[in-house]
Amino acid sequence: MPNLNKVMLMGNLTRDPELRYTPNNTAVANLGMAINRTWFNKQTNEKQEETTFVDLEAWGRTAEVLNQYLKKGRPLYVEGRLKLDTWQDKESGGNRSKLKIVVETFEFLDSRGGEGGGGGGGGGYQQQGGQSGGGSGRSAPAAAGAGPAHQPVDEDDIPF
Repeated sequence: MPNLNKVMLMGNLTRDPELRYTPNNTAVANLGMAINRTWFNKQTNEKQEETTFVDLEAWGRTAEVLNQYLKKGRPLYVEGRLKLDTWQDKESGGNRSKLKIVVETFEFLDSRGGEGGGGGGGGGYQQQGGQSGGGSGRSAPAAAGAGPAHQPVDEDDIPF
């Protein structure tokens, strides 16, 4: 039976990237993202909102680029895969787990203050080689026209 593990998210960073290096000198960055959902509740005749918070993990050159150009509050589009981390709690000895997204490709959605990335969805990177996190993690700029173009949409332009 075929399997698929693909996630696409667009949101704002909830904290600055945290860059570390493994003992074999591979970069790994941890980031947090908030994804907002807004809809109109016809029963209560009110606008509703919910926010989903997601942890992201990036490896290799992707991690270094994200760390170099992104700060808390910046919008970002990522594609990746779900990963379940499991460990034993040091205090209680109980089993713990956490779902996170391993970033495979991304696109900057704006460029504040002259920082890199380009406006309107430029500055994308793609993880090469299908790494599981922990390899050399080389990245290359995404080809022009590759991937979806993401332009901000005004809520008044949405027909529903």
